[in-house]
Amino acid sequence: MSAASANPVPSAPPSYEEALGINVNYPQPYPVPGPGQKPDGKGTNLPPHVGQPPPANNPITVQTVYVQQPVVFYDRPVQMVCPSCNQVIVTRLSYDSGALTWLSCGGLCLLGCIAGCCLIPFCIDALKDVDHTCPKCSALVGSYKRL
Repeated sequence: MSAASANPVPSAPPSYEEALGINVNYPQPYPVPGPGQKPDGKGTNLPPHVGQPPPANNPITVQTVYVQQPVVFYDRPVQMVCPSCNQVIVTRLSYDSGALTWLSCGGLCLLGCIAGCCLIPFCIDALKDVDHTCPKCSALVGSYKRL
């Protein structure tokens, strides 16, 4: 064997482009973004929108709608807005004989209170139904039935 071989030994392996045979002197297949451009190739300064006219300064009408929560009536006065006169009121109470009053009267009769004691439930407001009225326009705004 001879001391020197016929083929010289390369000092470094070829690069990826050289191994695949890609000519690095050709321009890039896609544009390289320059300074001030986004990677998608579009500039940061967008042209003004041409399709629509600028918005006119028409006054916008705003309507405020107040939704009142449903009022629950019991045997106490309620502060509310009267649906008839639209004033803020505290309801006026009136008591009427209802089913509980008549059942109490009948129960006392069955127990033997016949001499007039059976009429006591008609004197007790806690056994009567309650009507809520407006003190300004006297409209009936709600009722509370015991039974």
